[in-house]
Amino acid sequence: MDPIRTRTKGMILEITLDRPKANAIDLATSRVMGEVFRSFRDDPDLRVAILTGAGEKFFCPGWDLKAAAEGDAVDGDYGVGGFGGLQELRAMNKPVIAAVNGIACGGGLELALSADMILAADHASFALPEIRSGTIADAASIKLPKRIPYHIAMELLLTGRWFDPQEAKGWGLVNEILPAADLLPRAWELAELLASGPPLVYAAIKEVVREAEDAKFQDIMNRITKRQLETIDVLYSSEDQLEGATAFAEKRDPVWKGR
Repeated sequence: MDPIRTRTKGMILEITLDRPKANAIDLATSRVMGEVFRSFRDDPDLRVAILTGAGEKFFCPGWDLKAAAEGDAVDGDYGVGGFGGLQELRAMNKPVIAAVNGIACGGGLELALSADMILAADHASFALPEIRSGTIADAASIKLPKRIPYHIAMELLLTGRWFDPQEAKGWGLVNEILPAADLLPRAWELAELLASGPPLVYAAIKEVVREAEDAKFQDIMNRITKRQLETIDVLYSSEDQLEGATAFAEKRDPVWKGR
């Protein structure tokens, strides 16, 4: 069975990881996810993606250890975008919302961290338990200390302990906590809001944030003002840039065309 289900409505793509029993990701599944995310990235008619898991127990527990025991190499071919198809996908300049419907641990939590916003069901739970299986949560070791206080990130990485959505929200890892029945409706509501916005501006924001992560403030500002970032150059030459100013002057809602 196909481990990934997709649903499109308007400019929004819903991606559901559906791999019983736990939505774990093996090499083949990762490669499929990479193709799905790449197609979303490159489709001009799609503006926002929602990523969730099938069922109510698991969002994703990460790497499929059973597949690993049967021969899947931890350093094998994950496909375009790396593990889960998202966390290393270049130029992903569209918003992605993770709707965490249950357990998100190990690579599953890393996958959620690759999204731009995280909504969590109130029964969800999180952990980075790689330490207990003698390996490293590589992406989380890079990202987590930049997202939350260093000492908390190190505690979670070094102990592998579980934490709930309330704690996650307290550290800023989760945007909203919702009853399970409200999770996807709220994700779609948020996606529809984003889909109505200016896609070229979203692209510029995402590129600036990525480029600024390890750069000096003035260096990035200089690259922006000199239009040395591709998305900035496209934005500043676009119809949408003029439309935003025109709509403001005419006191009407702008009509974004993405060009």
